[in-house]
Amino acid sequence: MRGLIVIVSVHIADIGVRAVRAVLRERPRPGETPGLRYAETTLTGAIAAGPPKVRPGRAALLASWDDDAALDRFLAEDPLPQRLAGGWHVRLRPLRFSGSWGPMPVEIGPGAAEDEEDGPVAVLTLGQLRLRRALPFLRANSRAAGRAAADPAMAASVALARPPRFVGTFSLWQSASAMRRYAYGSAQPEHKEVVREHQAKPFHHEAGFLRCRPYGAQGTLDGQEPVAAAALAPRIP
Repeated sequence: MRGLIVIVSVHIADIGVRAVRAVLRERPRPGETPGLRYAETTLTGAIAAGPPKVRPGRAALLASWDDDAALDRFLAEDPLPQRLAGGWHVRLRPLRFSGSWGPMPVEIGPGAAEDEEDGPVAVLTLGQLRLRRALPFLRANSRAAGRAAADPAMAASVALARPPRFVGTFSLWQSASAMRRYAYGSAQPEHKEVVREHQAKPFHHEAGFLRCRPYGAQGTLDGQEPVAAAALAPRIP
C-alpha cells in the first residue's frame, strides 16, 4: 500500500474557451501517470460577492503527488502541462487539514505548521456539492467570498468548479495570521456564519480544507508571480 501524499500542485492558465474544454477532458488519472495520487481539471472563476463569475478561457489543474520528482516528470513528459505552460503553477506542502476528502488523503509532517507564520500560506477548499443545497451554498458563499475579495492580505484567489458537483477555491494569503483573521476574526463574521450553516445542514457530501506552504512557483497569474508578491507586500497589521 502506498503512503499518503507529500505535495500538491495547482496550475492555472488562460488558454481560450476551446482549449479549456480539451483540458477538462484530459484530466490525468492515477495509475496512468507515475506518482500521481489525485487530479482534477476545472473551470475557474472569481472569488467575489454575487452570482458565480466564470472566467471562460481560464483552466486549472489541481493534483497531488508522491514527491517533486513525480511532478517534474509530469511537467516534462505529459501534454497537459504543455497546454497550461503559459500560465502559473505552484507547489504546495501541506501544513494543516480539516474535514475529509477521500480521493486525496493528506500527510502532515511532524511540526509542519510550526513555522507557518514565516511567509505566505495557501488555502484549498474542496467540496462535493449536494445538488439540492446548491442555492443555499451559493448564497452563503457569496457573503464570505465578497469579504475575502476585499481583504488586502489576500494576494491571489481562484474559484474552481467541475460541474455538476466539484466546487473549490484556491487562495493565497500574506500569512497564516492574516488568513485566520479573515476566517475566524470577530470583525469579519461572514466566513464563520457559512461554517455554522454548513455544520447545521451540510452543503456538501464531503468537504476538505487544506492549508499549505507554497514553494517552487513558476510563471505569472494576472501579470505577477503571486507568491513573490505576497512575500514582498507590506504586512497588514
